[in-house]
Amino acid sequence: MDNGQDQAPILSVRNLKTYFFQDEGTVHAVDGATFDLARGKTLGIVGESGCGKSVTARSVLRIVERPGLIAEGEIVLRRQHPAGQTDELDLTKVDADGALMRSIRGKDIGLIFQEPMTSFSVHYTIGNQIAEAVRLHLKLPPRQARERAIEMLRLVGIPKPDRRVDEYSFQLSGGLRQRAMIAMALSCDPGILIADEPTTALDVTTQAQILALLERLQQERGMAIMLITHNLGVVAEMCDDVVVMYLGRVVEKGPVDQIFHDAKHPYTQALLRSIPSIESESRVKLPTISGSIPHPYNRPKGCPFHPRCPEAMPGVCDAQAPTLLPVGPGQEASCFLYHQPDPKDLVDL
Repeated sequence: MDNGQDQAPILSVRNLKTYFFQDEGTVHAVDGATFDLARGKTLGIVGESGCGKSVTARSVLRIVERPGLIAEGEIVLRRQHPAGQTDELDLTKVDADGALMRSIRGKDIGLIFQEPMTSFSVHYTIGNQIAEAVRLHLKLPPRQARERAIEMLRLVGIPKPDRRVDEYSFQLSGGLRQRAMIAMALSCDPGILIADEPTTALDVTTQAQILALLERLQQERGMAIMLITHNLGVVAEMCDDVVVMYLGRVVEKGPVDQIFHDAKHPYTQALLRSIPSIESESRVKLPTISGSIPHPYNRPKGCPFHPRCPEAMPGVCDAQAPTLLPVGPGQEASCFLYHQPDPKDLVDL
């Protein structure tokens, strides 16, 4: 029987703020994100480009490039050890360049990069790069590390893995390269897999194969997946829970069925309306979201979405930023349509 600790999320992000301090101003790439990743489940993080999805993933792995840094918040990783005990580790307190954080990357948290072509070195074979990760984290000798690399390539469905292991990334097709990236990310049996746009630039058939592969590997290994994407169709197919981000903030989160069938936030509703449907009338333009994401140096006051929101309330939405509060069972939204603003913050309007 699982105890209460076993039921705790494998990853908890609380009020995460990742800022980039530049001469032109401060970019609030992630501005107070809060969410949980449950064990063995898939969490989808969605939103338009520039909403902070990838920076959130990089913050978890502590690989945010300078001048970016985590200004505030907690990233709590709950690790299970072979003996059965579980420990909690706040990754924001860990040295990003230290031995502990390097041991967590790959072993506890795997990452599928957005661009596998640029993620593999062209100077080494894919087998050498997978074996290097295995030797680092699992402490296996070279021969066993190579065998592990072949085993992983076979696991992800790459044909003739004993031959492909000695090929370079530029010798593989886009789909095989993506499978090789998944093989490297899973080579040390991580409890969490972060997949950053794993089907970008792949044809529809290959996309379906990659998603089916991730689902199968998750079922076999029981790992949790954080899926970062702008493709809501992928989210509907793959995810258990959804986090919707806009301009670095979480504007809505909840179970995938509730988000898709009863979205509360106007931004989430607008994203869902833009999805093509087989029931859509032919030769009719799909609804779009007016305007565009504000420039990072010119963030609007109040709710970040109010300049584009058809339901914005003057004097309210442009004066105070809403907070993320419950709007249903397991569902939260950051919108004044469901929560009254604090009157003391509106008296000067």
